[in-house]
Amino acid sequence: MAQAADVRPEPNLQRKAAVAHGGVVDHAGRVRIEPIPDFDLDRTIFQTLQGRAERFIMKKRIGNAQHWNDQAAAQVESTYQQATRDLTLPPVDPELLTFLKTECDFDVEHADGSFLDHLYFCYEYGVKHYPEQSALPLLLHSVLGTGTNTFAMTADKIPALQALLSEADWRQVQAFPSVLRLLYDDALRAELRANVHRPDAIRAVRMHRVIDNEPIELSGEEFWVALNHQLVHLVDFMPVANWSAHQNDTSYILFRELLDILERSGRLQASIAYEPPPGGQKVQGEPGGIGSMLANAIPVGLAQKFAVRSIRRFSKAIGHSLQYTIDWA
Repeated sequence: MAQAADVRPEPNLQRKAAVAHGGVVDHAGRVRIEPIPDFDLDRTIFQTLQGRAERFIMKKRIGNAQHWNDQAAAQVESTYQQATRDLTLPPVDPELLTFLKTECDFDVEHADGSFLDHLYFCYEYGVKHYPEQSALPLLLHSVLGTGTNTFAMTADKIPALQALLSEADWRQVQAFPSVLRLLYDDALRAELRANVHRPDAIRAVRMHRVIDNEPIELSGEEFWVALNHQLVHLVDFMPVANWSAHQNDTSYILFRELLDILERSGRLQASIAYEPPPGGQKVQGEPGGIGSMLANAIPVGLAQKFAVRSIRRFSKAIGHSLQYTIDWA
């Protein structure tokens, strides 16, 4: 498979399975999850997360290593190689790559691996399963900020980055962190749920750019593309296994709700396969203990309240407004 850059990270098996499958897969029984010794949340994109409960839950969710059984690993590798045999990742402008290397700092860990691992996964998934749109915004989606107030670049470099992108790509890149926060804050989801019967009625969506709070706007069509980008992004935050035990995972909650909104509105454009877990599914290959039991026992509603509280704290800390308006026809 052709590379998008001179050094392309090797995807892990969960990511390879997602690309091969064209969606998310519950790998219960195929993978063993074990806590990472001396895991340090402060070395990840969640370093700025506040609240003892929130930090405890996040550490339990992401501070783990995946150990695949040999048969499952071989099967995933085979299907991935077959699925990507004829897939060519579009080349990235060398000037843009130079900018990312010299002007941006991605030296922070993601939930699993490096931040660049995550960016390249989203890019590859977009090329394969959302070919109707440019995948470049998925490669650059967090360059102007993550949901946890980590920034790969400073706002004064915005003109230089914008000059390296098409207008369409730039509008998606600058809006991505804002749309992400609005979805976690829940008000936007509620408004969209109430209007799934009239998706064509959205004329424009106005919000504030995360990095500097500048007002920005997407057209209705651009906004639906942005929501599909968010769903692709969430694929990489899904629990690797035992979904029935992780219903309160905030990324999983958002994935379920956004997928439902896009399906019911008829605006699901990216290919995202998903089968809900059956009731009463037995947890396989995960550590027990009181800590895990407590994290898994938190009601979905309470988990969402934690997410709302966290995102509001993050935005308040940097003077970012979560106010938005949808211009309905």
